[in-house]
Formats: sequence, structure tokens, C-alpha cells
Amino acid sequence: MNPAPSVIVFTVGSGAGYGLLAALGVLAAFGLLPPGPGFAVASFGLALGLVTAGLASSALHLGHPERAWRAFSQWRSSWLSREAVLAAATYPPALLLAFLSASGGSGAALAALGVLTACLAAATVVCTGMIYRSLKPIHAWANRLTVPGYLIIGAATGLTLAFAVLAAFRAPAAWGAGAAALAALAGGFLHKRAYWRFLDTTSGPATPESATGLGGIGRVRLIDPPHTGRNFVMREMGFVVARKHAEVLRRIALGAGFVVPAWAVAVGLGLGGDAAPWLGAAGALSALFGALVERWLFFAEARHAAMLYYGAASA
Repeated sequence: MNPAPSVIVFTVGSGAGYGLLAALGVLAAFGLLPPGPGFAVASFGLALGLVTAGLASSALHLGHPERAWRAFSQWRSSWLSREAVLAAATYPPALLLAFLSASGGSGAALAALGVLTACLAAATVVCTGMIYRSLKPIHAWANRLTVPGYLIIGAATGLTLAFAVLAAFRAPAAWGAGAAALAALAGGFLHKRAYWRFLDTTSGPATPESATGLGGIGRVRLIDPPHTGRNFVMREMGFVVARKHAEVLRRIALGAGFVVPAWAVAVGLGLGGDAAPWLGAAGALSALFGALVERWLFFAEARHAAMLYYGAASA
């Protein structure tokens, strides 16, 4: 599939933003949010800024962005519509949680808002993953690894950001966020290895024989291309990344997305003091860059079953 920059920015930005929101919600539920307006503005502003930038990028990907409001109307049948509804529903509790945190609020109300915000953030990311998981013609997406991948990468980037912000404010909760970030980064590393192994060793159920219905006659092969030039289907669904380039990009995604951030967080936890915020920030930036590379590959390595009609041996 052709990797659209707007969709890559959307999935990475919103995933990291919702991951950070979920982390802040969990901290609020346990009464661990640092008090004061400074932390609330920095942390919730960063989280909601990433979410808003991601959602705005997704709207720009539409052919008619002015019709984006219609995405809310099909929530009974469309995962995209459910994602839009949950994304909108996350703002009120998140903003109220930020306000109470900034004003020094505590107690049951803060904990309840924290749980609600974390649940809505996680549910929104699940819907994002299900948009792709539900596309049966694309074997690389229609499998059980897709949704966990969106969740674990959102958690890894979000928790790395949470560690950076908490460390900058010298919050005791930075230790817990750092430990959780290391676990999420390790899980993300293992997940991507498993996903790419799945991608390299399996293919979709559709074949040229099943696609044409001629399997009973024998093996089907393309004699002449259906077009003399490239068309929309070939441009958008027939994008191919060279194997050697994909291998290099996979290593970059693993290194920048998981190894470097894990090293930065671990060293930041060990050194503490003034070094921790800088290492946390460096780790967060590396994690976001690695997620961008990973997400580009997520689209570029996916093959649509429609390409069986253009000479592909499998999809």
C-alpha cells in the first residue's frame, strides 16, 4: 500500500498522545499526579496536542475534509466512525482531569476521571487498529497482531513521553513511568519481530486461481497486463518496497523505536538528577522517529488482494 504521510502522522501522533493520556489517567487514579498547573499544562498539553495534530492530519487525508463530521454517523458498523466518536468523547474527561490536576484537586473525582480518560484513550487506539484489522483483502493487516501492535507502540511512545515529562518536574512517579516504559519498549520490540516473522513466512488465502475462479482448470498466470500504464489501483495498492530497503528500515525502526529509547530511559533512571529529563526527552524523540519508520513500513509492506489481477503470485 502507498504510505500516505498524513495517515502515518495521524497514527503515530494520536497513538503517542493517547498513550501519554492513558499514563496520566493511571497516575491520577493512584493519586500520583504531581500537583500544580505547570505539570498539568505541560503533560496534558503535550498529550492533547499530539492527539489533536494526529486527528487533524487524518482529516486532511480525506478527499473532502469538510465532510469529516459525517464520520460520526456510522458508529454502528464502521470502526473509523467508532474511533471518531471515542476520540471526541475523550476530550471532556481529559480536559476536566487536567483542570482538576492544575487546581490541586484530589480524591475520588480525580481518580474516576483518570480511569475514564485512560479507558477512553485505550479504546480509541483499539478502534484505530481495528480499522486496519477489519480489511480482509490485506493479509498484512487482517491478523491478530495488528491491534496489539497499535496498543503496544502507543503505550511505548506514550510512557516514554510520560517519563520525560515526569523527570523534568522531578516527580517521584518518574520511576514507575520509566519502569513501565521499559516493559512497553521491550514488548514492542518483541511484537515487531513476531509481526515481521509472520509477514515473511505467511501469505493471504487469496491466490490468482481463487481470485479468478479458474483454479479448477489449472494454474493461472498473467499473459498481458490489464493496462498499458499505471492506474490508481496500481499506484495506491501496488506499492512495493525493495527487500533490502525494507530490511534496513526494519533495523532502524527497532533501533530508534525501542533500543535507543530503552537505553535512554534506563540510563536516566540510573543517573537521575539533571540528566534524567534530557535523556528522557532524547528517548521520546527517538521513539517517535522509530514509530514513524515502523508505521511507514506497516503500510509499504502491505499488499492488497487486488494486485492478484495485475500479476502478483500471492497477497
